[in-house]
Amino acid sequence: MREALLAEFDHEMATTRRMLERVPEAHLSWKPHPKSMSLQVLVSHLVNIPTWLPPTLEQSFIDMAPVGEAPITTPQQTSRDQWMQTFDTNVANARASLAALEAPKLAELWSLKAGEKIFFTLPKGAVLRSFIFNHLIHHRAQLGVYLRLLDVPLPSVYGPTADEAM
Repeated sequence: MREALLAEFDHEMATTRRMLERVPEAHLSWKPHPKSMSLQVLVSHLVNIPTWLPPTLEQSFIDMAPVGEAPITTPQQTSRDQWMQTFDTNVANARASLAALEAPKLAELWSLKAGEKIFFTLPKGAVLRSFIFNHLIHHRAQLGVYLRLLDVPLPSVYGPTADEAM
């Protein structure tokens, strides 16, 4: 199972990296809609999702808003060099945790909470696939829409795009 997860992780992170390389620094405050997050917030979210993998495997929960403490916030990157370097570091750390994974750990329960509120509890294997991998893929697709609306050519994700033929 670990080898299958590593192959999926490597593919999705490489694809995400190609998308992040295309983000135009000049448009970081841009939003496609007033209710949407800015391009900078979206990029920073994508860059930081891999940081969730190690604590998911090593802990039984993440508390996004511990009682009596400041809530967890997403570090914001403001330049391509900064977000690419941060992404590469985060991916390397996440991959090392995944490479050390022992199969029985996938069945252990893990929760996402904010103080006393528990949002969900799932086996760690399901958390890896849904809360980390699929969550990243969802926001990467969102980034693709932002880039398309900004007229930025899109890289291949799962096959050719209108901008890149095979």
